[in-house]
Amino acid sequence: MTTPLDRLDARLAAAQRSNDPYAHWLLRDVLSDDLAHGIPALPFAPPQIGDTLGKRETHNSARRFFGTSEQAEHAVCRDVASLFQSPRIVARLQALTGAKLEGNFLRIEYCQDREGFWLEPHTDIGAKKFTMLVYLSDVPDAKDWGTDIYDATPQHRHLGRAPGDFNRGLIFVPGEDTWHGVEKRPYDGVRKSIIINYVIPEWRSRHELAFPETPVSV
Repeated sequence: MTTPLDRLDARLAAAQRSNDPYAHWLLRDVLSDDLAHGIPALPFAPPQIGDTLGKRETHNSARRFFGTSEQAEHAVCRDVASLFQSPRIVARLQALTGAKLEGNFLRIEYCQDREGFWLEPHTDIGAKKFTMLVYLSDVPDAKDWGTDIYDATPQHRHLGRAPGDFNRGLIFVPGEDTWHGVEKRPYDGVRKSIIINYVIPEWRSRHELAFPETPVSV
């Protein structure tokens, strides 16, 4: 029987790489069915917020993470966090992307974005050493709800969009050229996703970390 760990490892191994305009990977059927459907079924109401001003941190108090308290209350949060804390998955991600993850800390954010949400082009450089998004909206229009990709010119030309279909994924290693964002668009429903980061040990908001006392290892 295939375990969620086996499945994720296999999906990562089959990820499609593109180098245009920077190295990124696209994935299909990332999580096992129970986890992929269990996350959007969590009893977390989508936040009622106004304009994000193009940044998630505009409304920090409304953000949700798979931290220690969420894992204690909800098995799906604990199971997903355990997957990405697994030395096997960390090793796979390092081999896939070349990112140096060992010694960093896992951070998983659960996003529920409503009509009016947008993110300006940005790069995730600095304290985030790895970024992975898994899209979890199970509606027909979700295919157009993925992350937008831009070039590194001052105009940040829009070059494409990751597929946002249910359980699809996007990976990149943050750097000076990894411009991405979310263009304003209509949402017939809630745009649900998780963002997986591995962040430096000095990360200050420890409540956001899945295992704040335990860095990842291989």
